Amino acid sequence: MGTGTYLIEELQKLRHDILTMATRVEENLGNALVALKTGNKELVKKVREDDLIVDALQLKIEDDAAYVIATQHPVAGDLRELVAIFKLTGNIERVGDHAVHLAKAAKKLAKKTESPIRAQESLEKMAETGKVMFRAAINAFISQDTKAAREAAAIDNIIDEEHGALTEDILKLMKKNPDLVKSAMQILHTSNQLERLGDHITNICEAIIYMIEGKREELND
Repeated sequence: MGTGTYLIEELQKLRHDILTMATRVEENLGNALVALKTGNKELVKKVREDDLIVDALQLKIEDDAAYVIATQHPVAGDLRELVAIFKLTGNIERVGDHAVHLAKAAKKLAKKTESPIRAQESLEKMAETGKVMFRAAINAFISQDTKAAREAAAIDNIIDEEHGALTEDILKLMKKNPDLVKSAMQILHTSNQLERLGDHITNICEAIIYMIEGKREELND
């Protein structure tokens, strides 16, 4: 097998593994969202267990990418893609971590009957938007479409707006009802985690743009 053919095949395997990793993370996000809505403890447990698979996939992909770089000496677009893989997998793994945070929060919030209903709805909306944004980013990766990547990143503005509105509502609530501070702080922490989730998906979109265009572009400053 020629060196060029080997490199092409290895890049295809890496793309497949990245898609496998991203699909698992998307499933975890979906399960965490359902857990948030229903308080399902079994889903919380499943999300935490499946995240270990995501972590293992990240290590495998990065080890394989490093091996290809070391042995095949890729150049130009191939090298750029291999370099971008580390940013892609790192941020996909962080999205997976935020799915775990959301699942844990679902378990805690389920115990707090005093949690503000408006806040619960806002968290669910942010999580749903994050799931849509993640799917859009992965679709952009699959199609190698930088326009789609920029459009996916723009969805983060919706998450940021909801986070800002929720934070303002919760701060007002705590002033009026000091007895709700503990519950409100849990909600604020969860909202912060969802806001960060959007940031990591934005980083994925930036990695896609760099991989295809060779341009380091800061999105959603």
